[in-house]
Amino acid sequence: VQLQASGGGLVQAGGSLRLSCVASGRTFSGYVMAWFRQAPGKEREFVAGISWSGGIIYYPDSGKGRFTISRDNGENTVYLQMNSLKPEDTAVYYCAAERSGILTKASREYDYWGQGTLVTVSS
Repeated sequence: VQLQASGGGLVQAGGSLRLSCVASGRTFSGYVMAWFRQAPGKEREFVAGISWSGGIIYYPDSGKGRFTISRDNGENTVYLQMNSLKPEDTAVYYCAAERSGILTKASREYDYWGQGTLVTVSS
């Protein structure tokens, strides 16, 4: 599976961005999808995850109420809608796929990674 993330950019605090991640190469079926982010000098952080059916979604406290993950299995695409962005959301955002179907926030469990898209939030 190849993952291609896009949608990052420069936005002012309080603004919104929508990230997209398109999967290609083989079947997307059954995969858990997630978004992670990594700010300079910090460890990679789980942002949101969604099960294959979309029935299970998990956000850590940092994104609750502001971030929404969704997926379109017909288009092999997962999205991350980010609202009310803060300067501390500045990071490279990565999409990831986990083939066993287990939704987890542990980055080591994910099998495929996109190249990352940079989100910069100015104050």
